[in-house]
Amino acid sequence: MPLVLITGAARANSIAAGVVARLEADGWDVVTSDLAAGDYPCDLSATTAPAALIDRVSRERGTISALVLSHAHDVESGVLSTTAEEFDQHMAVNARASLLLIAAFARQVDSAGGAIVAFTSDHTTGNLAYGASKGALDRIVISSARELGPQSISANVVNPGPIDTGWMDDETRTTLTSHHPLGRAGTPKDIAAVTSFLLSDEGRWISGQLINADGGFSARF
Repeated sequence: MPLVLITGAARANSIAAGVVARLEADGWDVVTSDLAAGDYPCDLSATTAPAALIDRVSRERGTISALVLSHAHDVESGVLSTTAEEFDQHMAVNARASLLLIAAFARQVDSAGGAIVAFTSDHTTGNLAYGASKGALDRIVISSARELGPQSISANVVNPGPIDTGWMDDETRTTLTSHHPLGRAGTPKDIAAVTSFLLSDEGRWISGQLINADGGFSARF
């Protein structure tokens, strides 16, 4: 049974939780990590934490075949209100930790290779530090596809658009749905299905892509 590590899976109705359920149904051995929850709690803002996490999981559970990056630090602020400390915290968790997780993951893969999926966002205006750190994540993952391809490692970024994970009130849901080509908000199950394919043998030919898996929401203009 192949092993997958999923970060950021603490909330029961999150995208990551949906991915966990789908991959378990697919036959994956799933382990999770979050700040204070999951199988392997981990504070990814610490510089040594990502490599230590990968090392512990691989020693205790075996070679990790897939890595799903769903963790995120998100505190809304704009150009005039973002502090240096908050900017650095977003970069540390969303970008630097992702880079270090990917590097440690690549060092422990076997000859079968592996697959990486990370979740990104277009939310930047009014959420500057978060958006900037997600932009850095995009470049890290796409670069990883090029550098790690010779190890048979695929790497993709998925932009799910607005997903109804419990944060939408009725007004927000109605407004977003009115702009959505499919006439509904996305769900964690939608993104779980995409992730399942990208991690599968059939999906690993797709690599180095930023995929808008948002039901056409980004094509609304």
